[in-house]
Amino acid sequence: MDRKKFQNDFRYYQKGNIFMDDKERVKRWRLILGNDSSQQFEQMEGMEGFYLSEEQMLMDQALAAIYNNSSGGSFGGGGGKNPSSPMISKWLGDVRSLFDKELVTIIQTDAMEKCGLKQLIFEPELLEHLEPDIGLASTILMLKDQIPKRSKESVRAFIKKIVEQINKLLESDIKRCVTAALNKRQHSPIPSAAALDFKYTINRNLKNYNPDLKTIIPERFYFFDRSTMTANKHMVIVDIDQSGSMGESVIYSSIMSCILASMSAINTRIVAFDTEIVDLTEKTDDPVDLLFGIQLGGGTNINKSVAYCEQFIENPAKTLFFLITDLEEGGNRAGLLRRLEDLKQSGVTVICLLAIADGGRPYYDAQMAERVSKIGIPCFACNPQMLPQLLERALKGQDLVAFQKEFEKRKK
Repeated sequence: MDRKKFQNDFRYYQKGNIFMDDKERVKRWRLILGNDSSQQFEQMEGMEGFYLSEEQMLMDQALAAIYNNSSGGSFGGGGGKNPSSPMISKWLGDVRSLFDKELVTIIQTDAMEKCGLKQLIFEPELLEHLEPDIGLASTILMLKDQIPKRSKESVRAFIKKIVEQINKLLESDIKRCVTAALNKRQHSPIPSAAALDFKYTINRNLKNYNPDLKTIIPERFYFFDRSTMTANKHMVIVDIDQSGSMGESVIYSSIMSCILASMSAINTRIVAFDTEIVDLTEKTDDPVDLLFGIQLGGGTNINKSVAYCEQFIENPAKTLFFLITDLEEGGNRAGLLRRLEDLKQSGVTVICLLAIADGGRPYYDAQMAERVSKIGIPCFACNPQMLPQLLERALKGQDLVAFQKEFEKRKK
């Protein structure tokens, strides 16, 4: 920064030499100097009614989180009129969506210095001794582009610990619920080794057990109907908001998607979005790879992503559409509501899973959630352990709105 030029500019503006074209430049200086300088700017001649725009206020909060001297550059609440600083994952997302790429790199580097993150990701041996923590994992995924080569394997191992922990929590319940919900008793006379229903064949031929050979001699084999196995499968589409506040939700929903993708009884597609869309379906073989394919941070265009997902709906009555988001739509809010309602009217089971953050607390636009609920689409701000139960009810075609009311009553 050219300090001398700034001092001359500042004195010039203080004398009242403020023109319309200069006001935006003055606001930029206000952002640089921070909230403590607000009073001086408000007292300048020609700056009556001085205020920052909504976007500039967000910039001010994001910058204050690390550069505000009164808060020591921490992510706690500031003093005076400063608003409380956002959680670090949300903050990183705000920075990515508010500033140019070059500035993002500078700000994030300063944040890593001031918050101790730099030492963490630049010294791989530190990560090796840390207990798995989903909040820290989501923050590291946000900074993955800045991780040095020597630390990449340690970071990957740390993320893998989180994945294994959540997988252990969810996998057996999700698979059990999907199996319980789907009726796979339609059989075909056409033989195919890949379509053999082993369990049903064994049960129907137990009477043909040969004690001498110590084995069952089946008199008839049963095969799943090919139409049931392919075109007639349920389709589950998981559409994940990857904006800044979504860190923990992204991790849980990505792992859920990988579990579902591993099951042959259903087709699964996973899509991630901010203002752009990335289809991650091909990465579901490895949840760690999938997570590293997600770019946390940036703006939000939910409507655009839902429109993209519509192309994969072939049989609406057998399609489950999970929208995982904080509902802070930066695109067309009215258009999003119309699109979701059209999906529901077509027969698609639409479920909105609201963002969770900071150890499981819900984080979402309450007004938008209420509007989505009014068109008959349930919005669940629930912990991940509830996902299997919700999935089973959805696959069975049960009333999810009634289930939502029951869930809300239990929470009170």
